Amino acid sequence: MIKLVAFDLDGTLTQHKTPISDENRAVLDRLAEKYTLLMVGAGQCMRIYKQMREYPIDIIGNYGLQYARYDEKAGAPIIERDLVLPCDRESVTARVEMLRNKYGFTEYAGESVEFHPSGCVTFPVLGTEAKIEDKLAFDPDRSKRRKIYDEVCEVFSEYVVFVGGSSSFDMAPKPYDKYYALSKYCEERGIAHSEAVFVGDDYGRGGNDESVFVSDFGSIKVDDYTKLGEYVKELL
Repeated sequence: MIKLVAFDLDGTLTQHKTPISDENRAVLDRLAEKYTLLMVGAGQCMRIYKQMREYPIDIIGNYGLQYARYDEKAGAPIIERDLVLPCDRESVTARVEMLRNKYGFTEYAGESVEFHPSGCVTFPVLGTEAKIEDKLAFDPDRSKRRKIYDEVCEVFSEYVVFVGGSSSFDMAPKPYDKYYALSKYCEERGIAHSEAVFVGDDYGRGGNDESVFVSDFGSIKVDDYTKLGEYVKELL
């Protein structure tokens, strides 16, 4: 009964900021013979498209704030939705500084907050210009951020908050998250939730895939993107 297979990108199809491998592109090719494929990402559509080495697929970006339909005739994605929502930068900055002072995150490199054109926000605990080795060593199991996750959600109640990357909190204006984005896509195309499966890796508490994994959509957990074919073998 499955019609649609939707994917996360980083950690599911490839490593963060790394182009998708030939092996995983081949897995997508096999799936595309049976199902409609869709990307549901946290980043911008064109960045996702380039990281996928221009794979022909529809892409939801920015948790649903952006959508690009792949046009076979043009041989490229066509941006059909690109929402920009307001953000009270002064208020957000003040709240981030309050959390920094409360939990001792007062030393950071670069900017204290990253504001995205869409209206999304990143709270980079180590700053926007922190060294990669420092970011990777800061909170590898996410335990530090999960301890204060509920409070960050409360402080930024107008946002959906995610434990992002290796050292950040990512925030999207409510109600935008991957569940909302996937539901909207299905509703517009007459696809029942029981006819869709989501494949992702960030399914833990505060993960940006969590909203789909705890929902009525079918889901497949990926813990090693290099073994993607094994995780989706039942679909194949």
